[in-house]
Amino acid sequence: MYVRVLTLLVAVAASAAAQPAAPIAAPPIAIPKDAPEQVGKILATFNHTDTPGCAVGVSLAGSEVLHAAYGMADLEHRVALAPDSIFEAGSVSKQFTAAAVLLLAEQGKLSLSDPISKYFPELPNYGTPITIDHLLHHTSGLRDWGSVEEVAGWPRATREYSNAWVLDIAAHQKSLNYKPGDEWSYTNTGYNLLAILVQRVSGKSLADFTRDNIFIPLGMTHTSWRDNFQRIVPNRAIAYEETDGVQYHLMPFENAYGNGGLLTTVDDLLIWNARFGGSKIGDATFIKSELEPGRLNDGRSLFYSAGLFITAHNGAREISHSGATAGYSTWLGYYPSHQLSVAVLCNEADTNATLLGHKVVDVYLPPSAADRAAAAGMASIALVPDAVGLYVSRRNHVDFAIERKDGKLIARGHYPIMVLSATSFSLFPEGTTYELGTDAAGKVNAMRAMSMGYESDIFDKVERARPTQAEMQAMVGDYVSDEAETTLKVVLTPKGLEIHQRPDKVFMLKPTYTDGFECELGSLRFLRDAKGHVAEISLSDSRMWDLRFKRVDTK
Repeated sequence: MYVRVLTLLVAVAASAAAQPAAPIAAPPIAIPKDAPEQVGKILATFNHTDTPGCAVGVSLAGSEVLHAAYGMADLEHRVALAPDSIFEAGSVSKQFTAAAVLLLAEQGKLSLSDPISKYFPELPNYGTPITIDHLLHHTSGLRDWGSVEEVAGWPRATREYSNAWVLDIAAHQKSLNYKPGDEWSYTNTGYNLLAILVQRVSGKSLADFTRDNIFIPLGMTHTSWRDNFQRIVPNRAIAYEETDGVQYHLMPFENAYGNGGLLTTVDDLLIWNARFGGSKIGDATFIKSELEPGRLNDGRSLFYSAGLFITAHNGAREISHSGATAGYSTWLGYYPSHQLSVAVLCNEADTNATLLGHKVVDVYLPPSAADRAAAAGMASIALVPDAVGLYVSRRNHVDFAIERKDGKLIARGHYPIMVLSATSFSLFPEGTTYELGTDAAGKVNAMRAMSMGYESDIFDKVERARPTQAEMQAMVGDYVSDEAETTLKVVLTPKGLEIHQRPDKVFMLKPTYTDGFECELGSLRFLRDAKGHVAEISLSDSRMWDLRFKRVDTK
């Protein structure tokens, strides 16, 4: 299964998003003499001959000061990882797709304000134009094609997807998550469309355009794209996923790229980041265009620019992106105030490359004494007791449960809660902050999700439902979606309600709120007609809002 990000892995320092992009002269950093040893301890868990691992690279002011690798590139053939091992970069790739589009804009071959209907007549008319700028900043409202196809019964890595397939899937979507520019939701679909856009505008594939205009000019000699997954790539690290203590291959067997699919090394990624100190590509405004934050229709500035998160870490401005495709986990970060770059590439699905990357950053830019004291103080803070319960998103009806298991607070089934105050918490270091709200009596009744000062969602606290047999029987039936091109059969068994999907998949439905359930496909609602009869299903996750299935006569 592909890794799905459920929360936004961004910092919560609101000031950073609006800061200018110009490079700043770096004050000297006193590199610890034992920096390699400290990094080695951070990655020691991978330093074995029977596990996958990670490669890491660090540069200061454009000069590499560390590169190392820990673990194995190929378990079958007992090949160890090396600093020049080639990994797939996941969504770290998006900044390269965005850069290609910005170069075409510089050349006058397109405008970021162009409606994409100019280039994609295949797509429906949604009433409000989607622009190239919307695609770059994840404000288009387009559903993520991977979420749609998982519902359709063909998760990524189970079909030979291509960018043509992505366009076809997008063309079947009659609705958007929201009006273009009104909200922000991460979607790979926009970046696959941008890859096609580069080809339609330049006459070259994204792979060829970036090779000629980015990789060769910068000297990124080990970088290419996985535009044909059957191509032999020397020195490629194989990706894995561990299940019940056993490692299995988990490779991206698809030809869709632009959203991900960059094949690269930590050294080449450090070369790419060196452009911030003086770019060899584009004109004088290229970097400024790259780092211009997106804006919503109401004028709010976002934390996302052209394929890059603009955040903060230890008080320093951070320009970064993470990635996860199949069994690869990656992260690339840059700190302009110190001209520090860190790249982490891993080939094991459960590895959190973002967390490892920040630990490496801390070796070179350690947190202040005040930050350390604040972190230590948080360890003694407890979340208010009535935080436990079920919450439902006002925007996409996705449910969010806070439970107590083995004496610890857990969110969304398995994420340990990091308490920030009596009424706030996060699920990841420097991730989205969740702030609890109360009613007039002081009881928790809502929760607000905040990312970089941007209110990304509001959740209402609701009572858990316990549907009766008769209520569940009324939901049994066949439900069809033309957008997902599939049928879901809802069946009542002694275990409860289940979704049966051809040919042999079964998903257990767990009751949440009234008419609401959750399953592996996402959060599900049964919708009723004017007479109160169940007529539709609505499926949602963080990247796909309100995908409808109409009830039909059972076959």
